This record gives sequence, C-alpha cells and structure tokens, in this order.
Amino acid sequence: MRCALVKRMTAIGLASWGGFVGGSAMAQSTPSVVYRCPGKPVLYTDTLSAKEAKDKGCSSLEGAPITVIQGSKPRSGPVPAASASPAGASPPGARIPPADQRARDSDARRILESELKREEDRIGALKAEYNGGAPERRGDEKNYQKYADRVAELKASIARKESDIDALKRELSKTPQ
Repeated sequence: MRCALVKRMTAIGLASWGGFVGGSAMAQSTPSVVYRCPGKPVLYTDTLSAKEAKDKGCSSLEGAPITVIQGSKPRSGPVPAASASPAGASPPGARIPPADQRARDSDARRILESELKREEDRIGALKAEYNGGAPERRGDEKNYQKYADRVAELKASIARKESDIDALKRELSKTPQ
C-alpha cells in the first residue's frame, strides 16, 4: 500500500515537474537553423535568412549541436608585479650581467658533472652485476627463462645508461668551463 502511494506521488510530482520543464523549453521557441558559410575563417551563423544563405553559398547544419565558446579580450597595459616573472628571473630581452651568467654556467656545469658521476657509478654497478653476460643466478631463478629475462634486462639497462652518459657528456661539452 505504501509503495503504491509513493509511486503515485512520484508520478504526480514528475508530471508537474515535466510540465514546468516543458513549459520553459517551449518558451525558448524552436531552434533556428545554423548555417556554415565558406571562407577564411569559416563562419557559423544563425542570423541569415534562407535566401541570404543560399546567395552566399552557405549550407545548413541540421541536428548538429553547436557549442559557442566566448573568448576573452587580451588585457592591454602594464603587467602587474604579482603576475610578473618569478623572482631572480630577468624580463625577456634584458641582458644578464656577465658575473651572474658565469655563476649560472658554473652551477649548471656542477649539476651536470654530479649527474654524470652518479650515472657512471650506476653503470659500474650494473656492469659488475652483468658480469660480461653471465651474471650469477639468484635463488628465485630456478626457471631458465627468468634468468634469461634478467640478463636481457641488465643488458638493456646498461645500453640505456651508456646513452644517458653520452648525452650528459655532450651537454658538458656545450657549457663553458
């Protein structure tokens, strides 16, 4: 009994809500025809009459949803200090004092050298584990395929590290000493 009452009340509520929604949809009137007119840029408009659209060579878009995104105008005038470039950065086109540039270059070189040393240490450990293509078997590698997979993975890791080291050396050759 209670369930039937709830269903009836829901049906009445939906019907009245549907009437409200339907009424508001009716108030918007029928959708106008949108025309796609050729040219650069392509123009989409709903302000033309059928005759004007035909004269301009426009085709109508039937049933295709159209989304219009409003763009914002770019601001003109000076940029506020809060949105300016980060602290320590100079504005574009400004010259960096030679002393600051030397300090930046030496910092970059120091970082690259430390990264190169770290990569050389890692490749040394990988080559020691690889053992010339015959690494020691682990206890969990009773299956030969697991062993072969690990050997292939070590070989690929060594090749990757060598490539990384070459790239770091190239970068170091580009930085002033």
